[in-house]
Amino acid sequence: MIKEKAYSIRKHILGMGSSRTGAHIGGSLSSTDILAVLFFHTLSMRPSEPKWIERDYFILSKGHACSALYSVLAEKGFFSTDELSTYCQPNTRLAGHPKKGLPGIEFPTGSLGHGLSLAVGTALALKKQKKSNKVYVLMGDGELQEGSVWEAAMSASQYQLDGLIAIVDRNRLQISDQTTEVMGLEPLQDRWISFGWNVQEIDGHCIDTLMNTFAKTPFESCKPSLIIANTIKGKGVSFMENNKKSHYVKLSSKLYQKAVVELNKNWEM
Repeated sequence: MIKEKAYSIRKHILGMGSSRTGAHIGGSLSSTDILAVLFFHTLSMRPSEPKWIERDYFILSKGHACSALYSVLAEKGFFSTDELSTYCQPNTRLAGHPKKGLPGIEFPTGSLGHGLSLAVGTALALKKQKKSNKVYVLMGDGELQEGSVWEAAMSASQYQLDGLIAIVDRNRLQISDQTTEVMGLEPLQDRWISFGWNVQEIDGHCIDTLMNTFAKTPFESCKPSLIIANTIKGKGVSFMENNKKSHYVKLSSKLYQKAVVELNKNWEM
């Protein structure tokens, strides 16, 4: 089921990428499997009751990958998949970055480096209220170059926020170049450990691995958990994979059809 949902989400992303505005396709495709597992396996939520008090919280820190988030929310039933065709159109609820008011969106995001701070504040508030809701936040690896991320990382450790689970979509590319060329992040796992987090590094496209890893969170009592999910930018479409030009794309009709044919072929395999 989850593999089928990931396939549907990718098709929706390509559709939004073929709109008159285009979309951040590469980073959306790299995060698709992570989102599919979270929303169809891990998160406790009620699409018919988005503000259910016992829900788990999800924050998309890499807000530019909203085409993936909108797709998974629609597939989950927060709103109709028909609404995806309004992406970035006049008067739409589906803006180029997530905004408050759309069912399933906890915070407007897109200013990179802010999502972890929002997650820390949410997890801290829940802890003070002695609630067991978990808070999940998905970050891009490029945004780890922001100092605010590390301030939040220190705070999460200081307040022993074991209800906080952060995921890094580690596709190793950002808008301008490889992350190693812009600002090196290695040794990434050791850096997070030194900030007081329990860290696991996994294949971010293996559905079974994602499910098993999320099921084990929190990894350790009194420590926040970090999952470094190794992914491929543009996953599922060969001419976009590991290609920085896939960061933001406006697909022509011809390229859209080529991408869909390839996606369908990969799905059949």
